[in-house]
Amino acid sequence: MIFSIFDKFYICAVINSFYTLLVIHSDCLHFRGDIPCKPHKKYGVHCDGCIYYQPIDKRILIIKLGAIGDVIRTTPLVRRYRQLYPNCKITWLTLSPDILPQTEINEILTFNANSVVYLQNASFDIAINLDKEKEACSLLKQIDAKEKFGFTLIDNVPAPINSLAQHKFETGIFDDVSLQNTQSYCEEIFNICGLEYAHEEYLLDNHADKGYDWSFIDKSKKVVGLNTGCGGRWTTRLLPIESFIQLAKELRIQGYEVIILGGEQENERNLEISNKSGTKYPGYFPLNQFISLIDQCDLVVTQVTMGMHLTLGLKKKIVLMNNIFNPHEFDLFDRGILIQPDKKCVCFYLGTCKLGESCMHDLPPEKIRQAVNKLLPLEK
Repeated sequence: MIFSIFDKFYICAVINSFYTLLVIHSDCLHFRGDIPCKPHKKYGVHCDGCIYYQPIDKRILIIKLGAIGDVIRTTPLVRRYRQLYPNCKITWLTLSPDILPQTEINEILTFNANSVVYLQNASFDIAINLDKEKEACSLLKQIDAKEKFGFTLIDNVPAPINSLAQHKFETGIFDDVSLQNTQSYCEEIFNICGLEYAHEEYLLDNHADKGYDWSFIDKSKKVVGLNTGCGGRWTTRLLPIESFIQLAKELRIQGYEVIILGGEQENERNLEISNKSGTKYPGYFPLNQFISLIDQCDLVVTQVTMGMHLTLGLKKKIVLMNNIFNPHEFDLFDRGILIQPDKKCVCFYLGTCKLGESCMHDLPPEKIRQAVNKLLPLEK
């Protein structure tokens, strides 16, 4: 018989034809309910008198579906909540479960029907939705939580659930308001949750334990990765191939070990850059292996892409090329330089250039090289 949903409860079990009361700590961080907990499997302990008992102080749900990069740059919230509530149980609903660190997040759920049914019948102390997709907003509206933050559904469209989310909501629907914004993304999401951002770092597994072979990289030199792609949505961000070829050549002449980075979409582009500059290009890899490759670099040159967030998550130095986004959006954690084209960009959040040719043609390779030299000077 159950006395409490979130506290201890007792069940009757038949052992040797006698009824014995077993203590069950359903409020413990280790408790699963469907299978034995890890301390029981490892040490054979029961709940009664268990030295591994950790009562949950807060149940927190984070809904962040989005792209991999957006999921990564939301992880600083986990660091803060761990500080505020050391025994909190964090549940995260996402479309990118593989990128989240299992050591820091207790329950990682893939966004599907099974997860939605579970969440609709669960209860939380804090529920946060940082996406303005209608399905995410609808779910937050249905969630049982003492406190809710972020975006919900009103009049069948996404809307801020309270005044804390108003600023982020307005910057997302009015370009002129977004251009005037001086807060980074992390500042904005912390404010949405009623928290003050203190430059908490990203959480990201470097997959060093996987044993990937990067022996072709000359680690006796300073290693610079050139992440050449930008995805297919906003191609106005793309630095011309010729600029990457020139940059790669100049960095090699200076004495850097230069590695071309990218995914399958950039393969032909990267092969051309590699062939014409004499630079190493190992090909494209699954996500975990790509993360490990970036981790071999001392510095990465990149546009605003997933590669940027991976670089920041791995605490590498970064030269960030930006043209169409508000430069205040990015926190480089004092390890980077943001550079922009010499010609002012007039295509804020646009995928095609109003003027016919992207202003990225007006970002000299020399400007990028100088930023690399400043952040990662060679020994004289």
